[in-house]
Amino acid sequence: MANSNVPSTPRLSIRIDLAPGAMIGPGKAALLERIGKTGSIAAAGRAMGMSYKRAWMLTEALNAMFRAPLVASTRGGPGGGGAALTDLGREVLAHYRAFEVEAAKAGSPQIEAMRALLSDISG
Repeated sequence: MANSNVPSTPRLSIRIDLAPGAMIGPGKAALLERIGKTGSIAAAGRAMGMSYKRAWMLTEALNAMFRAPLVASTRGGPGGGGAALTDLGREVLAHYRAFEVEAAKAGSPQIEAMRALLSDISG
């Protein structure tokens, strides 16, 4: 039986360490995207199978890493709360995604060469 955690095709996962304790990778990028789509930190976390507390902690870490917040949020209440990416949040996410594309393109020959060296684990 195939391991469901192993991709069927090679893929690149990139974590960028910007400074000590300041990093962005696939999880934080996905959280930013989901916050942008759902308008909610809690909903974004749920969609990723993440606890509310973890989603908030990651959002707070992202907001503290940059010169201004990446996510703006309003408290809940009768009208409900919400969250949205700031202009800086959209810019940081766009830079991260563009870096992923460029790195995957540049590394494609090496990834394919390694893939050709894999043993047959289909059985």
